[in-house]
Amino acid sequence: MKTSFVLFISLILGGIVGMRANNLTITNTSVSGTNITFQISWENSWNTNIAPNNWDAAWVFVKYQDCNTKLWNHASLSTTVGDHSAASPLMVETVGDGKGVFLRRSAVGSGNISNASITLKMTIPAGTYNYKVFGLEMVSVPQGTFNLGGVGSESTRYNSIVVDATAQSSGLSAASLGGSSVAIPNTYPMGYNALYCMKYELTQLQYVDFLNTLTYPQQATRTDYDPISAAYTHAFGTQAGSSYNNRNGIIILTPGSNAAIPAVYANDLTSTIENNSDDGQNIACNFLSPMDLYAYLDWAALRPMSDMEFEKICRGPMPAVANEYAWGSTNIYQVYNTLGGMTNVNTTTEKFSTVSNGRCAYGLGNANVAYGPLRVGIFAESTTGRESSGATYYGVMEMSGNLYENIVSTRNAAGAAYTGNNGDGNLTVDGSANQASWPTTSGMGIRGGDWYNAATYSRLADRTNSQWNNPNSRNYNVGGRGVR
Repeated sequence: MKTSFVLFISLILGGIVGMRANNLTITNTSVSGTNITFQISWENSWNTNIAPNNWDAAWVFVKYQDCNTKLWNHASLSTTVGDHSAASPLMVETVGDGKGVFLRRSAVGSGNISNASITLKMTIPAGTYNYKVFGLEMVSVPQGTFNLGGVGSESTRYNSIVVDATAQSSGLSAASLGGSSVAIPNTYPMGYNALYCMKYELTQLQYVDFLNTLTYPQQATRTDYDPISAAYTHAFGTQAGSSYNNRNGIIILTPGSNAAIPAVYANDLTSTIENNSDDGQNIACNFLSPMDLYAYLDWAALRPMSDMEFEKICRGPMPAVANEYAWGSTNIYQVYNTLGGMTNVNTTTEKFSTVSNGRCAYGLGNANVAYGPLRVGIFAESTTGRESSGATYYGVMEMSGNLYENIVSTRNAAGAAYTGNNGDGNLTVDGSANQASWPTTSGMGIRGGDWYNAATYSRLADRTNSQWNNPNSRNYNVGGRGVR
């Protein structure tokens, strides 16, 4: 129902949480005045005061649609903690720009979060609106010294150096960094400072949610095929209309029109009935160019990960191990989507039954449309440890293999100029990120390896492709995630 100020919508949105893909849900949304209330649930939440001394959290932000113009906007939230409320065991952590909040455990503990009631205070102009509440699972990465670089045969690796408060405040020379890097100023996010990182690579459902808040011109920029294309046209890949394109099942469900009315997008990996449970919603989203990922991150009020932050998130404070992967060892076990032992394929519970240290999607060496990335968090279960789940020191998943991660490089001046400023929730008219210091023509890179290439590219310190200046190039083996 509409009121003079609001229309409320109940939503279940595509965040994925915990040590498995843990079905973050946001339900029972309602609005009263400037307050928006909802219930949030996710599994296997934690807050620990022993190593790695961190916690998980949900990054929650609100979009509102003007009922007259039909345009979606990013809602500002109060930066005063007392203006919000969260049921136990959660607390609200505000951010200075008011573009969202972090919901996390207020004390040491672990377990499921079940239908916790949350009320947030918005600061938006009066009007008649529709609302959507979005949630992304994040992992905290504490401030602290870490070891950068490789000590094995990793290609184009950084020199083995310590990044500490002095390095962050003074900058680093090209000679000290090595790895074909340029000199890095103290404004570049080196990984010393605290941050939050998306626990999982961006999923196909999350990208569909993003597309469905954009205008027609913005959608046209952020997909391979025009929004006016026929219903069930696949939005990405070279095989338009095929059953799937390297496991990307994002389709145009309802075509747009007149370059004005936007299309409606959906998940349909199995090409039967869209948005079924087996339509790949939680498979990592491939075919993301740097500009696609940057647009999503700006829209979600996050930012790109830096080249150096990639290594901090993987290694934490631990010493470097020669030729290690993101889980801290050289063990690796190849897994791919057509391999025997895969169960519940394409669903939210897609799983590989064999438990082995270093399970990783890598090395198929074939761009056949049947091959592609796996479900995010596929190897992590309640009984798995860091190596068998493929987790980083802090509990971030799939930083080795599955899809390459888009990062901001240190190998040229455009990347070195990056200051780590966060997105503001808004895009340009054509659907591009509009953030100063984010690279636009060069300064990009990819790291972490993928399902297609050899295991060597998945090594933690490997920087073979850390200069990859193709801002609009979409590839079947590239995706990404954001930080804040």
